[in-house]
Formats: sequence, C-alpha cells, structure tokens
Amino acid sequence: MPFARYVAIGDSSTEGLDDRLAPDRYRGWADRLAEHVARARAQAQPDAPPLLYANLAIRGRKTRQVLEEQLAPALAMRPDLATVFSGTNDIIRGRFDLAAVIADLRTMQQALRAQGATVLTITMPDLSDVMPIAARVKPRLDAFNAAVRALSRETGTIVVDLAQHRFAGDPRFWSDDRLHANSEGHTRIAAALAHALELPGADDTWAIPLPTLPDATVFSRVMQELRWTRAHFLPWVWRHMRGRSSGDGVTAKRPHLTPVELP
Repeated sequence: MPFARYVAIGDSSTEGLDDRLAPDRYRGWADRLAEHVARARAQAQPDAPPLLYANLAIRGRKTRQVLEEQLAPALAMRPDLATVFSGTNDIIRGRFDLAAVIADLRTMQQALRAQGATVLTITMPDLSDVMPIAARVKPRLDAFNAAVRALSRETGTIVVDLAQHRFAGDPRFWSDDRLHANSEGHTRIAAALAHALELPGADDTWAIPLPTLPDATVFSRVMQELRWTRAHFLPWVWRHMRGRSSGDGVTAKRPHLTPVELP
C-alpha cells in the first residue's frame, strides 16, 4: 500500500544542505524522496489524497538533540514512513561515545517501528578523498557504520549502505564545505532510498560511479586545501570554540505534515 505520511528527522543532511534552492532554502534527499513516494502514491491511487510530509531536521544537531527535540513531534504525526539519520555531528567532536549514540538511535528506530512505520537510514561514506583530514576519524566512522548495520537488523530498519559504494566518496558529489552533499549527491541518495523501498521506476543506477578523473597536481591540491581551510574549517573551529552551532536560531523547514506538490 502506498505510504500516506512521511516524516524525516535528523541533522543538516536531512535538512538538505547543500542542495540549494535559494540563498537560505535547501531541498535535499528527504524532499526528493518525498517526491518519489508521492509519485508512487499518485500512480497507485489516483483518487487518494496526496502524500503528507514533514521534515523536522535541523543543522548542527547531535543525535541526543535529535532524540530530545524531534522524536516526540514525529511520533505525534503517526507516520507510516520515516527516515532517521544522525551521527555526523557526534563523530566530528573531540569526544565521541559510540554506545550512547547508538542507544539514542535505537530509541528512535524502535519507537517509530513500534507505531508501524517503515524506517530507513543510511551509512556514512568515507570522505578521505573529499577531505583528507577525514582520515583521522575513519576508525570512528567504520565503528559507527558497523553499529548502525547491526542496530538496523535488530530493529527492522532498512539500511541504504552508502559506505559500501564507491560513488559516495567521489568529490564531485559533495559541496565546497566537504561535509554536505551537493545537488547531484542528494539526488543519488534519494534515488537509493526509493530503490530500497522498491518504488515503481526505481532502479540501481544511483550506484553507478562517474568516470575516473585524472590525478590533480600537487600544487592544485595544496591550493584547494588552503582555500577550504580558510573558507570552511577555520570558521567551524572558531564557532565551536565559542560554543556555537550552525543550527543556533534555526527552526525546522517543514515542521508540520503538509501535502507534497509534484511538479
């Protein structure tokens, strides 16, 4: 039966950064997945009301914050489809408690599953080729992904295992800040989720890697690192030294269930 209510919870990835619609508006894989689901619903039940969709995700949120701020509103909407993705903002902090993060994810997955929702999540790809400094957190990333796979088997959550696909670590799918997917990256993630749901028209072309690029020169790599450090890394360090978050003052872009309008 086609889904009727989809709720997305999480951090900046689910919010849609950096799939930009306007200077302060983002689309993202959750919005794109909602369109996939809405089309499938319209095809299956032409006379049914449109898909209702809410996106409660807010950039900068750690997993405990997603649990405390977003789970209860999500449950109140009684979704039959939900996506739960967070952990990036935990992994990149100085202290990372894997057991605590997985416990919070378990609470969210179990609560939504207990209401009968189909729940999906994704693993995090290794971004060492996108951002060399990411190699420092790779052991954390690998442990997190392994724990998410095990947890999802336990709760019956569907996992789209992006970490296992070569395309996901391609710099051409990531924005200038190297933390968020670009529009093409978000498009592929949404297509992967639609494929996992076996929606009509979905296939596995999302996993096809792009042709290999020639190696960049040492000079160009050094210049890229300097530009990224100045434009993104140093501002991030300065913000967190002051105890600030990119999500300060930000509210959910789609806090209530509203119909998905198809183009």
